[in-house]
Amino acid sequence: MSEAAATPLPNLWDDAVAKGLDEPGQLLYRSNLLGADLRITNFGGGNTSAKVDAKDPLTGQTVRVLWVKGSGGDLGSMKRDGFATLYLDKLESLKGLYRGLSHEDEMVALFDHCTFNLNPRATSIDTPLHAFVPHRHVDHVHADAVIAIAASADAERLTREVFGGRLGFLPWQRPGFDLGLKLGDMAARHPDYVGVVLGGHGLFTWAETSKACYETTLRIIQQAADWLAAHERRPSFGGAKVQAAAPQKRRAVAAKLMPLIRGKISVAERKIGHFTDAPEVLEFVNSNMLAKLAPLGTSCPDHFLRTKIRPLVLPYELNSDNLDEVIAGLDDLLAAYRRDYAAYYERCKHADSPAMRDPNAVVYLVPGIGMFTFAKDKATARIAGEFYVNAINVMRGASGVSDYVGLAEQEAFNIEYWLLEEAKLRRLPKPKSLAGRIAYVTGGAGGIGGATAQRLLAEGACVVVADIDEAARTSGSRRSRSAMAATRRSASSST
Repeated sequence: MSEAAATPLPNLWDDAVAKGLDEPGQLLYRSNLLGADLRITNFGGGNTSAKVDAKDPLTGQTVRVLWVKGSGGDLGSMKRDGFATLYLDKLESLKGLYRGLSHEDEMVALFDHCTFNLNPRATSIDTPLHAFVPHRHVDHVHADAVIAIAASADAERLTREVFGGRLGFLPWQRPGFDLGLKLGDMAARHPDYVGVVLGGHGLFTWAETSKACYETTLRIIQQAADWLAAHERRPSFGGAKVQAAAPQKRRAVAAKLMPLIRGKISVAERKIGHFTDAPEVLEFVNSNMLAKLAPLGTSCPDHFLRTKIRPLVLPYELNSDNLDEVIAGLDDLLAAYRRDYAAYYERCKHADSPAMRDPNAVVYLVPGIGMFTFAKDKATARIAGEFYVNAINVMRGASGVSDYVGLAEQEAFNIEYWLLEEAKLRRLPKPKSLAGRIAYVTGGAGGIGGATAQRLLAEGACVVVADIDEAARTSGSRRSRSAMAATRRSASSST
């Protein structure tokens, strides 16, 4: 059985907690519960909403207000101020201004005119997908098990089979006003539906209470995971082509490759790397289907935005231990990837596309060893790795019951270089002064060392803290220990 089926999603809803919350509070509670489990949705991915009756500060009358996760937030860690609030009737009135699919991006600017109570939270492009569903509570998540079905070659048929006609299906389409209209229409025409699978993308579910919506989301994801486990072809990914190196060997190879790759791709922008040899990663990089699946890239737009068009596979062979050859060929491998990425940009760009961004790969796969991910800071590099593990889970599920289908190249480009995504990137705070740099602090257990580490962290550095080991400490002379303690007391009193 798959891990998702072997470990059921726990229902963490606590009626005693929820009872003391107002409706927006229950929405936040539900959002945090959903975002806490990466099997349900990834970091920063997905959104939730509730349609809440509130007193209009202008008229004093009761109006219906859409509370929906704002742009750029994370369900697992967001607070109440992470929700945008909009007059639902004004959002509905935008339907009369909509000029068609080729003009839908212009609708986003109109969302600001629907803001309720001067809420400054930027609205998400997914807002109409929540607004036009005629149910009070809506969840949108990127569960691996559901995306595996959504990213299959026969996704619509599988959706009917797996969910017994309780979920609708909409083919892949970039999120926006038009998709919101289609989603709302499907929900209105099928009152028996509890949600919709979006092709290659994810899951929408709905209900009339926050608790019921949460439980519906969990039930649908578990249903998908259990079905995949019962029908998956074995072995996964066509079985192993190569064996994993021993843990110590994996770490040794990673330790050699990590700084070399980092140095070669940090010319224009400093990078921080993350390495993982998690079981899911090793199963994929060692498999017979690596060469077939890796070039296809990811399907879910959230996965794609974090991991780029495709990974770079390094030709390491454990049997011959050709690490020196791989290292000698790194410049050519990286240059070839950059050329391919530039060609992809040139093939797909539009007249108004933003300038090409960093053409280096984000994800590096090494058979027998594991996966590296690189980004502007450690957290972003780690999260990129988590997203690619999500993508691996999706590819395993889809290829186990059908054929996996990645996002078409032009659609991938349209997401990566979407002007609305570019605007979101420009809203991000500027990198701190030491972003992308690694600091090594000795004597880090002392007052001065600890304060230095904290200051470096505050400036955006990735910090490694070191001090003498316990054995050295206890075997040293009493005089040395006393001097060290005195130094630390002095440092502590001066900071």
